[in-house]
Amino acid sequence: MKKLLSIASAIAISCSSLIAQAAEEVNVYSYRQPFLIEPMLKEFEDQTGVKVNVVFAKKGLEERIEREGKFSPADVVLTSDMISLFDLVDRKLVQPVSSNEINDNIPVHLRDPNNQWYSLTMRVRNIYSSKRSDKPVDINYEDLASAQYQGKICTRSGKHPYNIGLVASMIAHKGEAETKKWLEGVKANLARRPQGNDRAQVKAIKEGVCDVSLGNSYYFGKMLQNEDQKAWADAVYINFPNQSTEGSHVNISGMVMAKYAPNKDNALKLMEYLSSEKAQSIYARDNMEYPVNPKVPVSDTVAAWGKFKADPLPISDIAANRTKAQRLLDEVKFDL
Repeated sequence: MKKLLSIASAIAISCSSLIAQAAEEVNVYSYRQPFLIEPMLKEFEDQTGVKVNVVFAKKGLEERIEREGKFSPADVVLTSDMISLFDLVDRKLVQPVSSNEINDNIPVHLRDPNNQWYSLTMRVRNIYSSKRSDKPVDINYEDLASAQYQGKICTRSGKHPYNIGLVASMIAHKGEAETKKWLEGVKANLARRPQGNDRAQVKAIKEGVCDVSLGNSYYFGKMLQNEDQKAWADAVYINFPNQSTEGSHVNISGMVMAKYAPNKDNALKLMEYLSSEKAQSIYARDNMEYPVNPKVPVSDTVAAWGKFKADPLPISDIAANRTKAQRLLDEVKFDL
């Protein structure tokens, strides 16, 4: 009997150990594309032994988490822009995080004062211009509404989060009335209806469809690394707008802890890791984004584009105008 009890005890301990090992996981819902974040997640797994399960999506994660309710497996949600980040907060799908480590790694203006959201990387909303003309000595977002660019501008949908963020920043600086007038001017200067992604606009410049376009900074680096797209990047200048005024608009990717995170401890480990110098260095090296951790330098490729002045307006102040931005884009029928 004692032998049987001993065997039973050993089996129980073994089972408990297996259950504990199985529990060492974290579930990520991500708007960020796989190739952008998989290097960081693999490094995290190797470093901690915590398995990372990822659901990738282009849209609809907020609605999915709402449907799943308290049974949602989501632990951490990664967004590719500020609009999705604040949408999660507004829908009350997040919980505050208590971490001195994260707060030490991420500057105050790039995180929520209530610890509900954090920036992970920064990207500039650049203006690309054709090398068929001289590189602009100075160019501002406001210039895109001027007569000199009539029929010369390409852009993706105005309702895309990257452009909504830019319009929201314009509202924060200029007010609604002036921003609406600016949008009407930009729309009048379009060479074609808004379409495609940021890279497609640079391709259009290469093909002579337009002379200038809006695009995020890291896409320039990605095109330079792509054998089929390098010719597009080689055909344009990357310009940092508003250097003599408030500075270039900077959008962010970000992270939150899901409201019902079943693996809260591992979620915190992952969030702390993503803010660390190690992960931020991978972001900078592989994705050519600007790290939010001030201890981490940009990649050599990004450094070659030159230093620039970023708009110091807090992300929360810009995001507060996102609904107004969407309304103005509808009012001017920007995409039509």
